[in-house]
Amino acid sequence: MIDKKIYVLSEKSYEGAQNLAVVKIIFLNVKVDLNSFDALIFTSKNAVQAINKISQLWKSKEIYSIGKGTSETILNMNVKPTYTATSSYGDNFAEEIIPFLKEKKVLFLRAEVVTSKLNTILLNEGIDLDEKIIYKTVCNDILKTFPKKHSVIIFSSPSTIECFFKKFTWDNSYKAVAIGEKTASFIPKNIKYTISNEQTIASCIKLAKNLL
Repeated sequence: MIDKKIYVLSEKSYEGAQNLAVVKIIFLNVKVDLNSFDALIFTSKNAVQAINKISQLWKSKEIYSIGKGTSETILNMNVKPTYTATSSYGDNFAEEIIPFLKEKKVLFLRAEVVTSKLNTILLNEGIDLDEKIIYKTVCNDILKTFPKKHSVIIFSSPSTIECFFKKFTWDNSYKAVAIGEKTASFIPKNIKYTISNEQTIASCIKLAKNLL
């Protein structure tokens, strides 16, 4: 019997899948003065976790969250987001929150590298926006596990794609699942993939099980 597995390319373990930590999240030791800001924008759970290590003042601000996963992280810290996006794509998220951010001083707490144009869209609409890089994603160079053949690989971000292909060669027996269209656009053109209906790891794992 072929030992088929589902791999999530993350440091975190998820039920129903095996984690393959091709990336590492590094929280930056930076100072963030939140006093002058009315609202905060989060486009990942990593940003929430990073700011929570820096200052607890974030909990008293208006909070705009990109989607379910990020909002769940916020709720788990006993904070209710002011607004959760109906779309998990950064550009669409920006368009959604423009009406709420007029006349407010806003801080986008972000990764070192972002693929959306959220900041540009908001600035072009006259939103008083500042940005602060509070974490970064790097490739895990010491990873030794090799994904088994006939498995499903879940790509949850462009960085997981970049780091996977720095470390491994794609086997034709693999199947690829992308968490969304933006991530899928970074998958090499010669690889077929399926996009999850929802931009959550749980949805990706459910799809991967069906593919197996």
